Amino acid sequence: METEQEPEQDDLPLYMRPAEVKIVSANDLLNRCRLYLSETDCQTILRAYRYADEHHLGQFRKSGEPYITHPLAVASILASWHMDCVTIQAGLMHDVLEDTGVSKKEMAELFGIEVANVVDGVSKLDKLKFRSVQTAAAESFRKLLLAMAKDVRVILVKLADRVHNMRTLGIMRFEKRCRISRETLDIYVPIAHRLGMNHVFRELQELAFLNMHPVRYRVLHDAVLKTREKRKEILERILQETRRALPKAGIRARVLGRDKTLYGIYNTMRDKHIGFREALDIYGFRVIVKTREECYLTLGVLHALYKPVPGRFKDFIAIPKTNGYQSIHTTVIGPNGTPIEYQIRTEEMHRIAEYGILTHWLFNDDGASANEIQARTTAWLQSLLEIQRQSTDSSEFIENIKIDLFPDRIYVFTPKSKIISLPKRSTPIDFAYQIHTDVGNHAAACRINGVEAELTQELHNGDMVEITTDPSATPRPEWVKAVGSGKARAEIRQFLRTMKFADSAKLGFDLLKKAGEDISLDIEQIPPAIWESIQKEIGASSRDEFLADLGLGKYVAEAVVNRLAVLMNTRESLEEGQSTVLQKTVEVTGNEGMAVTLASCCHPIPGDEIWGFMRPGKGLSIHRTECSHTVKGKASDPGRWMTAKWAAVPASARFRVPVDITAVNERATVAACITAAAEENSSIVGLTVDQGSGSTCYLHLMVMVHDRLHLARVIRRLSHVKDIQEVHRRTSEHFKGSAAGAAEEQKSSLTSQLNSEDLYADRSGQ
Repeated sequence: METEQEPEQDDLPLYMRPAEVKIVSANDLLNRCRLYLSETDCQTILRAYRYADEHHLGQFRKSGEPYITHPLAVASILASWHMDCVTIQAGLMHDVLEDTGVSKKEMAELFGIEVANVVDGVSKLDKLKFRSVQTAAAESFRKLLLAMAKDVRVILVKLADRVHNMRTLGIMRFEKRCRISRETLDIYVPIAHRLGMNHVFRELQELAFLNMHPVRYRVLHDAVLKTREKRKEILERILQETRRALPKAGIRARVLGRDKTLYGIYNTMRDKHIGFREALDIYGFRVIVKTREECYLTLGVLHALYKPVPGRFKDFIAIPKTNGYQSIHTTVIGPNGTPIEYQIRTEEMHRIAEYGILTHWLFNDDGASANEIQARTTAWLQSLLEIQRQSTDSSEFIENIKIDLFPDRIYVFTPKSKIISLPKRSTPIDFAYQIHTDVGNHAAACRINGVEAELTQELHNGDMVEITTDPSATPRPEWVKAVGSGKARAEIRQFLRTMKFADSAKLGFDLLKKAGEDISLDIEQIPPAIWESIQKEIGASSRDEFLADLGLGKYVAEAVVNRLAVLMNTRESLEEGQSTVLQKTVEVTGNEGMAVTLASCCHPIPGDEIWGFMRPGKGLSIHRTECSHTVKGKASDPGRWMTAKWAAVPASARFRVPVDITAVNERATVAACITAAAEENSSIVGLTVDQGSGSTCYLHLMVMVHDRLHLARVIRRLSHVKDIQEVHRRTSEHFKGSAAGAAEEQKSSLTSQLNSEDLYADRSGQ
């Protein structure tokens, strides 16, 4: 059972500067296993260790240690979670299939099919050939998730593997550390959160933050330590006042200071665009009681002790989160106007909040709450299989899964007051598909809180949603971009894909016809020769196949109409000496997915003059007017290019732009650039440094901006930085980071910049 800690310690971040990772021996592992497993199981684990050691003989990690030290560490982590014998064997041998000549059949004969299946589920698909690294990664992750859906122990081994890899990532070059850390934040952190494994979730976040931004991590670490003593007195006062008030109401409770991770502080500063002092203004405590009823009694006592803040109360006991988390959250105003956030929960809720699905193994818990979280996990894993069935390829599957992995959720109600959990930015379409696939496929209208609304309107917490269906109503291609859940997106695509081929082609033809009307182009009068030309350009085997792809949203109807118009113009010019068909300017937002891509050669952003170019199988590629590809392409084949313009872009949208800087004094300039970008609500997501003659250096940045005006403000702010001689936007050549980023981070010292409160407030992300 958890023991009470002093508030000044418990209020510190959970995972501060990592200590040196200890090398685990086979004896260490066996001693840990003997604490809860039988001697027979331990001997089986020893046999698995010897087998793994034999097959990894002669292999070494980047650090120079024998490779077997990694599987031993993974198995030790699994043993600390009290996993069963099968899982620990799989942890010891998780790289054997992938890195040696051992077959799954051989492993199954020696250790059983259960062990072999778990190991196979964890193994990547390196031996198969794929079109690209991205496709290989997507297929490997798809395989992992599907194996996890059959046996949750697969992902537990993978999480233990990722934890140890992140703990020992420092030996890698900077670019690889960043790539692995980004993958960890994008995939494994949300999975750990979804499984309720809070301790793993937080450690992986901290390690990813440390490896991606070592300087920011160090500055925040040192700042928190300095703040520690200043907070001690007020924390002690709040703690004692809370502990005195509860027994008076007959409530026995443990009151603990709630820790805050460095990554959590960083995210608060970045997302809310606030400084360090403001991010630490709220003091957090957990109150752990015996029963559910005492949770609500405690809430009343705390609200009588301190004044509650209106609108800052959440009851996750009545409405648990999707990962089973239960607690009451309330914010009150304490002594001297200090904001305090309390989390009130029972001991059982506390265990589940910290360990999630591991509760079953760690505490041999088969209670109602543990069974419920097992049921929730099973339902989620089954939904992965459903999304898999509706997705045609690995990239689409991963796209749909990543939407549902992220933890931000809203809770809405059916007309009968049933609670439906959906990802943020969901619409009534998502709601309809969550109720039932047929409801989504035939949704015709909706009412939100009793008022008629669009099916694509964004939903918010507490909305009551009512869907009206019509047997003749069917999903539309534009719904794919409007929905916020992976399930809805997969179902819509599947419906469009499995429509009768003639129906899909008809839908594409109707979209083309409507777009043609805007420029007075009669699609029905297009000669066969023109159709054959565009089919050849697109790479379709027939007109119907091309129209069906258009109906599925793979191409922009306006762009296709423009190309048809050009081909018609060319034909009429040859026959009659004049053009009679006009072209339409295509509107883009930059988030159309596969139908529209922003060229990496010139990085167009809203506000730029742009042109579009139809690429076979790639949709419409958008380039800046002054891009060398645009200039050369229009000169050699003007008919393939079409005018484009930016439609309304969401305020939250951010686009990458390369910026080049000439400066002196590299050490100070890099730190100042990070600060300057953050002050303009931008962020630097890529950086290399080239050394010039003398003290001159050349910084190549990749910054995130909303539009051309935002970029102008960022460049203006950068140009005012001391020691910077020149700043300009790069007009060609796709930026790629290099190891200079690592060297720069090590050389820069930003501690003196802490007074600039917005140093880390780059709201647009990493």
